[in-house]
Amino acid sequence: MVSRGGFRVLAVFRLLISRRSRAIAALLLAGFGAAAQTTPAPADTLAAAPPYSAAPLALVSLGRRPTQDVVDVYRALFPRTHVTAHDSLALQQGGKFVWVIPALGYTQQTRGLVQLTGNIAFRRPAANMSTLIAALSYTQNRQLIFVATPSVWGRGNRVNWVGDWRLMHYPQSTYGLGMHTTTDRAVPMDYQYLRVYQSVLRKVGGSLYAGLGYQLDDHWGISSRATTQEVTRISHYPYGVAGRSISSGPTLSLLYDSRTNAINPEGGSYLNTVLRANTRLLGSDTNFQTLLVDARRYLRLSPHSGDVLALWSYNAITLQGNPPFLDLPSTGWDTYSNLGRGFIQGRFRGKNLLYAEAEYRFGLTRNHLLGGVVFGNAQTVSEDLHLVSGSLATQFDRVVPAVGAGLRLNLNKVSRTNLSVDYGIGADGSRGVAFNLGEVF
Repeated sequence: MVSRGGFRVLAVFRLLISRRSRAIAALLLAGFGAAAQTTPAPADTLAAAPPYSAAPLALVSLGRRPTQDVVDVYRALFPRTHVTAHDSLALQQGGKFVWVIPALGYTQQTRGLVQLTGNIAFRRPAANMSTLIAALSYTQNRQLIFVATPSVWGRGNRVNWVGDWRLMHYPQSTYGLGMHTTTDRAVPMDYQYLRVYQSVLRKVGGSLYAGLGYQLDDHWGISSRATTQEVTRISHYPYGVAGRSISSGPTLSLLYDSRTNAINPEGGSYLNTVLRANTRLLGSDTNFQTLLVDARRYLRLSPHSGDVLALWSYNAITLQGNPPFLDLPSTGWDTYSNLGRGFIQGRFRGKNLLYAEAEYRFGLTRNHLLGGVVFGNAQTVSEDLHLVSGSLATQFDRVVPAVGAGLRLNLNKVSRTNLSVDYGIGADGSRGVAFNLGEVF
């Protein structure tokens, strides 16, 4: 699955270190942050980035230096290529950062992939950073994936438009329902998928927002097979395992967001609750209701450093009814496909999912070019239908943890966008690498 713009940028490094590829790298890095100027607007709350320094760079600085990113590194190494440095003033005056990044990558659920990622970042006066991230991928597992995730803030943060749009051909294995499944009994599935999630939220007061939206999950061409035989039930669950499934309904959202930059928060809190009522009146196969509670907290540990302790709780509950199998809460199926680092996507699935994660983010160089993280997470799902000792297993009877560490490379010092590379190790010997543009949460 695509996560926040990509898996992703292994090709970039080879371009940067090859003298023969200077021209290509120049174009690529220019795409990271080329400011598309628009009509100047009053300066907003974005702090100006420190001025660019042409002095030679060291990976470990001996003294305090201005914040620098990969464009600054490239400008220092190849000053005659005339790549424009990232400039916060352009963003303040109504400009946009437009990135187009071709990449090679790897994930557990896709194996190798090629991808084209686009990212637009801009800020309106006195508003949070607005972003539009889109990616088109083709994978070694013959998956074709298009994902777009816009978050657009209006002037003064009065309105926030939030979307999650996907169109996919996505063969993928599933492991059944509940916490007692194994990877050696996976059921291969194949399907096409259209997701349209769109909400508009209006400020109620302070950092509190409320709004309405619509969500559609349309899976068709669903084929589930065990060895050579097609199956119509997985873990005794018969809904949406074969043929087509549609979930369609309005949403009611309540959002508290005191972050100033969702790409890489340095502080603040985020709490998003979404009540979804799927109904046959709007084309849904069945009537069912769900509740999502997504909470995040960012703690700046010292005023003298950029170290941050980030906390995340993600909880998806089925209040009533029976969602189609592919719409049940599952590992790695949050908006940015980041839930459950250390486990393959879809590893745990159930009617209800509880998840918690903590991540410590710290700098490795004084110029903020390189950083690191360590993290730990835990998840559990309830089955609600699978029989255990003759009774329904409605409780959460097992929790699986994962731990890991990662590196961060500063791609854009103004929007504070990092290339994130993480390695996670989960229970039962699960492990894997995760790439992101921006932080995981």
